[in-house]
Amino acid sequence: MAISPPTTGFSLHGSCLNHTSPPQNSFSTAFLGRKSPLSCLDSRELSKRTLGMSIKASSKTNGSSSLTSTMEELKRVGETKEEITKEEQGDTGLANSWRLIHGQDDWVGMLDPIDPLLRSELIKYGEMAQACYDAFDYDKYSKYCGSCKFNRRKFFESLCMSDLGYHVTRYLYAASNINLPNFFKQSVWPKMWSAHANWIGYVAVSGDETSKQIGRRDITIAWRGTVTQLEWIADMMDYLRPVSSDKIPSPDPTVKVESGFLDLYTDKDEDCRFCKYSAREQILTEVKRLIEQYSDEELSITITGHSLGSALAKLSAFDVAETGLNVTVDGRTIPMCVFSFSGPRVGNSRFRERLESLGVKVLRVVNVHDKVPKVPGILFNENVPMFVQKIAEWLPWSYSHVGVELALDHRNSPFLKDTTDPVSSHNLEAHLHMLDGYHGKGKRFVLTSGRDPALVNKASDFLKDHYLVPPHWRQDENKGMVRNMEGRWMQPERPRIEDHPTDIHDHLRKIGLRNTDQ
Repeated sequence: MAISPPTTGFSLHGSCLNHTSPPQNSFSTAFLGRKSPLSCLDSRELSKRTLGMSIKASSKTNGSSSLTSTMEELKRVGETKEEITKEEQGDTGLANSWRLIHGQDDWVGMLDPIDPLLRSELIKYGEMAQACYDAFDYDKYSKYCGSCKFNRRKFFESLCMSDLGYHVTRYLYAASNINLPNFFKQSVWPKMWSAHANWIGYVAVSGDETSKQIGRRDITIAWRGTVTQLEWIADMMDYLRPVSSDKIPSPDPTVKVESGFLDLYTDKDEDCRFCKYSAREQILTEVKRLIEQYSDEELSITITGHSLGSALAKLSAFDVAETGLNVTVDGRTIPMCVFSFSGPRVGNSRFRERLESLGVKVLRVVNVHDKVPKVPGILFNENVPMFVQKIAEWLPWSYSHVGVELALDHRNSPFLKDTTDPVSSHNLEAHLHMLDGYHGKGKRFVLTSGRDPALVNKASDFLKDHYLVPPHWRQDENKGMVRNMEGRWMQPERPRIEDHPTDIHDHLRKIGLRNTDQ
């Protein structure tokens, strides 16, 4: 069985996101002969087609000869296609095995070799975290800088992710924090959408048809992190503070979390309509509302985030569980899982122990060359001898990772540069690419889902040059400028940005965050 070389190159632009359209046939190359998921093709439909791609990592060719060797390898994909197809199908469907995928047994026996359904779900939730980057307005010359580019009701549609089968129920906002100047973005316009808030993620829930396919109604929280700059690491105060000091309930006063993460999660500005409620209050009330809405269904709570968003994912998971929101009125405990990508340490060893005792499952996907998962707690962490951990337990800079780690290595991918660049090593799209080709330690790197490798260079310069994919290629057409009726170029107005649901006060009272007379 053989696959003929593709006759057309993939597209790096799509009308769905209004990306700049290069001249026709301006360049082409041959990865899979298919468009990027961002071009409004059904990316998860492509994931179901197990057109695996294999290239020997030891190949040292360069220039056009390397591209020729790529096409020759494509012809030999048929040799592994049947094997990959059997692997991806698995023994049981997701509806029957979602609890295992969600960490019921701490992913024992599922990581090496990696379970194909687990890999698929990790990529799905990673793409939901990536959507936070793709939807965020970073342009300081935009009056909407710091907000989401898209209307909540059309969020996934605007990102060509309608096939995901989820819909966004709420946007999340955080109050600007002077200790995190490199995380918050603000417009240079004198009149802007908000002078104090930034959009930091969303809450979504699976639709009826998707819920049938995955075996439960899934409530997902996705947190925005940092896509390029890593200066926020230096912004961290790097000292631990008891979670109870910010009114997060905990029977153990020694449970501590990094101070900057805690501030970002709990701060609010009552004079701003977007951040008059803290991110914590927004999360807890929406989770409460959705659990009440779907109280007669099988439920799960999945929280995902990359980089700084990963820290918020772990902290919010702890909070939901500690507050008891994942326990229904009839006593059922809703399974809760965090899929973390390239996240830093969040708290001390007591935080880890308490999180585990609450039943929260955490799977951390990391690149072994990434610096972010190694901080904070460079000197005292979970890797030092136990007696040293006990001695350092009370120090304000003794940290511990939580959950289970899935370690990947970008040097195993024949597509990626062998670089020490910290931004590339930290890139989320690169992590999803590494997941797509990972089968286990020491196993050959074979792409399985049809994800376009060009996505790696969407906001980085990580793909090898001979693949002819321009770095940082994703951009808005004309940087969002449009011509008005008079022929002048201007920034269009956007629909009124939503803030908070009208019933938030009721849910705040239900969870004890507001007095009954307020």
